[in-house]
Amino acid sequence: MTEPLTISCIGLGTMGGPIARHLGQAGHRLTVFNRSDARREAWLAANPGLAARVAGSPAEAAEGADAVITCVGNDDDLADVVLSPQGAFAGLRPGAVLIDHTTVSARIARQIAVEGRDKEILCVDAPVTGGQSGAESGTLSIMCGGSDKAIAAARPILAAYAKRVVHVGKSGAGQTTKMVNQMCLAATIAGLSEAMRFAQAAHLDLGKVFEAISGGAAQSWQMDNRWDTMADDSFDFGFAVDWMRKDLGLAIEEARGLGASVPTTALIDQFYADVQALGGGRQDTSALIRRLPLRGQKPA
Repeated sequence: MTEPLTISCIGLGTMGGPIARHLGQAGHRLTVFNRSDARREAWLAANPGLAARVAGSPAEAAEGADAVITCVGNDDDLADVVLSPQGAFAGLRPGAVLIDHTTVSARIARQIAVEGRDKEILCVDAPVTGGQSGAESGTLSIMCGGSDKAIAAARPILAAYAKRVVHVGKSGAGQTTKMVNQMCLAATIAGLSEAMRFAQAAHLDLGKVFEAISGGAAQSWQMDNRWDTMADDSFDFGFAVDWMRKDLGLAIEEARGLGASVPTTALIDQFYADVQALGGGRQDTSALIRRLPLRGQKPA
């Protein structure tokens, strides 16, 4: 690693918590803030070997920092921890970098970049893919929007927990690329769900079907990692349906503004609404198969 930096992490959830841990283990000087006291205390208890300073607000966390990393829930959460009177921009010095890993709208990413430019703060919208397992293992793939200077400042930091960092374009481009990712993911899961139900209706051996098709053109990460769990109706893990609906909603909204047609995405979004109605909002996105019962069965 390069020279240790003073880095503040705002948001210690499923993704933000492991990211903060990797930065501390890499030797950076770490400050943490989380709006929920319980989650902050749980993170501290799980990482007793890290000498992390605890801040009382995002502004306090940002004071003296070379970089602030945010990983929160949605647009409103991000605006609160960055742009409010007690937000990170109130404490960050000129020349520091703000790296946001939240999946949010391109609109707020661009807004933050504009306000950051006025304060001489380098801003990177940097949503991630790779899931909780990627965050835990430090192998996330990160799609970044921002200026060349901002990306150059962010790369040494991202190296602590990413296997791939791609500068995809100007501010907001990271978020629109994440929308592309989620659209592809949702369509893959929808196809996998229908195919598995078809195989079951045909009384095929699912293990043999997987062996036959997983090495060819139909192969996908979802097939490799979710085929067995879907067959077992096991969904209490992974990326939640509620979050997928949030992400697809962002994509549909952005498409509307661009004049792009996304009928498949809109249809799958409604399929996920059916899963929510079945009580599966907190289940993994592979729970989409629940809305396709076998003949004679009711939706589980």
